[in-house]
Amino acid sequence: MSLLRYLFALLASFSVYSQQINVAVDHAPPYSIIAENGKVHGLILDILEIIRVQSNIDYQINTVPCPFSRCMRLLAQGEVDVMGGLIKTPQRDKVIDFVDPAYMALTSSFVFYARRDSNIEVEQYSDLYTNRIAVMRGGVFYPRFDADRQLNKVPVFSERVAFDLLLKGRVDLVIAVEDTAEVAMEVLGQPIEKLKKVSYRHSQAIYGHMAMSTQFHSTVLAQRIRQAMQRLAVEKKLDPVVTKYKLPPISQHVSTVTP
Repeated sequence: MSLLRYLFALLASFSVYSQQINVAVDHAPPYSIIAENGKVHGLILDILEIIRVQSNIDYQINTVPCPFSRCMRLLAQGEVDVMGGLIKTPQRDKVIDFVDPAYMALTSSFVFYARRDSNIEVEQYSDLYTNRIAVMRGGVFYPRFDADRQLNKVPVFSERVAFDLLLKGRVDLVIAVEDTAEVAMEVLGQPIEKLKKVSYRHSQAIYGHMAMSTQFHSTVLAQRIRQAMQRLAVEKKLDPVVTKYKLPPISQHVSTVTP
């Protein structure tokens, strides 16, 4: 082999291995789980793998386990490329890039848990003001709640910590998505029988997106992933992936592919 051909082959091998996606993953059962041995698995990784295989896009997935707030910070700073399951808001849209369509669609409620042995009752929104409410640091819920600075919100790094604080009486309430909270508690091994849902709730459609850092989204690889995501969603090839997680098919809320 000539020196020139060798150099071309070497450059080609570098280009292949440079196609690595750094994916931030927080521990949020059942959609993403960081095992005690450090192994990570979850829905966003399954989707990226299906995109890679079905669209013949050559890249490697490197997982970066982190608490939710740190994952968000890494994504906003461009230190990771992708994160999954994010609710789109105008504030987030300024610092990260959301991929359509959403792959998580929950017609659910934001509910509040209290200890079963407490006398806490929340019949309406105004009743929240007298309680300490554990919230995921960096998380978003619904606009009124997110914007209300008069509420006594206690930021925590994970849902596990939120429920642990509730069970220990260090907070009065935990806000959570009704469709997923009890599954998460079961996976986390927490005693849901010691908790109760208060009467007040906020119902809305909740959509979770894949999101990219602003640095990554302008790359050729990112554009190919976005196009593949849209195409495979319309072709219903992503539906079996999400239904394994007891989520509705993506194709139900997708009608067109962006050119």
